[in-house]
Amino acid sequence: MIEIKEKKDCCGCNACVQICPKQCISMKEDKEGFLYPEVNKDICVDCHLCEKVCPVLNQGKERKPLKVYAAKNKNEEIRRQSSSGGIFTLLADQVIDEGGVVFGARLNENWEVIHSYVETKEGLVAFRGSKYVQSRIGDNYKKAESFLKSGRKVLFSGTPCQIAGLKLYLRKEYENLLTVDFICHGVPSPGVWREYLKEEIARQCDGKNSVLSHPIEKDKIRINDISFRDKKLGWKKFSFALTLSVPDGHGAENTVLLSEPLNKNLFLRGFLADLYLRPSCYACPAKCLKSGSDVTIGDFWGIGKVLPEMDDDKGVSVVMVNRNIELPDIDLQEINYEEIVRYNPSVERSVRESEKRKIFFLQKSVSMKEKVVTLTRVSLLVRVKRKVKSVLYHIVKR
Repeated sequence: MIEIKEKKDCCGCNACVQICPKQCISMKEDKEGFLYPEVNKDICVDCHLCEKVCPVLNQGKERKPLKVYAAKNKNEEIRRQSSSGGIFTLLADQVIDEGGVVFGARLNENWEVIHSYVETKEGLVAFRGSKYVQSRIGDNYKKAESFLKSGRKVLFSGTPCQIAGLKLYLRKEYENLLTVDFICHGVPSPGVWREYLKEEIARQCDGKNSVLSHPIEKDKIRINDISFRDKKLGWKKFSFALTLSVPDGHGAENTVLLSEPLNKNLFLRGFLADLYLRPSCYACPAKCLKSGSDVTIGDFWGIGKVLPEMDDDKGVSVVMVNRNIELPDIDLQEINYEEIVRYNPSVERSVRESEKRKIFFLQKSVSMKEKVVTLTRVSLLVRVKRKVKSVLYHIVKR
């Protein structure tokens, strides 16, 4: 049976839960807000299927992509709505056009990140854009398998470890399956995400926020929309945007947009400082394309140096083709794999765990705001070094 002795040895893909013939495995949330499997030993029959589908115990081989491209969706509106170049939508559109089904991550009515599927192009809107929270897979491997066995084409998108879990769960290759993962930095805690939203709403209610002119009861504020990667300030300086409906004090509601650049928003600051990633992210079992995905996409952060003519600060994607497939109509240029790794090392390397992570989760009675501000504060020495580096860079550039 599956036994998690160290938290880093479980990526939370849910494959073990879905494969169990006795349904004796369930996912339980730990104190950090991550889900881990628990086995009811009284009804376990020791079939070991849970162990056979675990992507940590059964890691794939390191690979190099067949082809690598810098790519953009030619539809500017789709690209604006997407985190980078809008390539996921093109791949998904093609599958929908062929009568297929697309699986991806979306926000539910409680603003939790979950996996689900859609069968229309309109439904793809919910899957666009990054969600910097680990999604709950639920029983979507089972659902995907059912569609595949019925002969329908399936696109399944997710983190590399989720794709690795799906491939192991299916236990065979399907010609009608297209798997798409992305260059993953790591997945933050759903529990911390809940804590962040709770504190953010409370801040809007305490009368100290400059956006609202009068104190508001917490249960009167509604979240209308969330964007982890709003591009109003550009692709490279993306913002976190939270749209709220708040009472105006006279029986009506006003829509309030709270937008903060990535270096100002509390949740993004903690995420980029690796304060609350899943333990397995520090020893990722799916780096170097070990997930077995057909296509890997992500941000082409080095585009300004590699292909400056493509850089309009509206988003450019990396597309790594790992299996011989036909790409849809995309504005693309072929590039070397090494250029991607140079500017986005997360393709091959896991992030390093910091002592600050332990401090974050040990401080139970401290607000998230106070913890993030304290733990991400940049020292004077570091600020001076950055300033000197910036000055020298501009002198050399001249």
